[in-house]
Amino acid sequence: MRFRFCGDLDCPDWVLAEISILSKITSIKMKQLCNQVIQDLLDKPIDYEKVFKLTADAKYEPSDVKASIAALHFIISSAGKYAVDSDSLGSELQQLGLPKEHSSALCRAYGDNLAKLQEHFSAISLRLGALTSLDWRVDYILSSSQVSELQEPSVQLQMKVKPADSDAEQNVAFTMSSDKFRVLLSELKQAYALVENLA
Repeated sequence: MRFRFCGDLDCPDWVLAEISILSKITSIKMKQLCNQVIQDLLDKPIDYEKVFKLTADAKYEPSDVKASIAALHFIISSAGKYAVDSDSLGSELQQLGLPKEHSSALCRAYGDNLAKLQEHFSAISLRLGALTSLDWRVDYILSSSQVSELQEPSVQLQMKVKPADSDAEQNVAFTMSSDKFRVLLSELKQAYALVENLA
């Protein structure tokens, strides 16, 4: 069977295995556990002390707690990624065997935070590095100690690049022949034209 929250693919087997473990806790504790996972997805750390208290009644082993958090993390993040509404998510989770009260609790927490989750996901996805500066120089080598007449231009490029996941700039420098530079320039122009057509 295909599920929207899985990107119209089958649900992974490990998530199916965790559904029965998630069914052991009450629906109220399920919502609280979902809120902890949502906070984690929004870059706030999970309070594991609180999570262990929530799951103590169900006699979860530490591995069960971690697996439950991983399953909820997958369900909530995938549903947000594929823009699944909370009603559809609830019905799909019930089809997988999660009790109605539990899926309703999960969907309430998910629905209350869907806008925040999607805003956060769009902010952290497809981040590209930025070119902060570019210096270039053309050298025309007339001859060298090994070759009496070379007469070939070379292009030296020095770029400062700021990666998406870091604030530190990186220096990238290289030298190329004039032929390679023409190929690079042509391909950059083609890439620019393609990006312009998408916008």
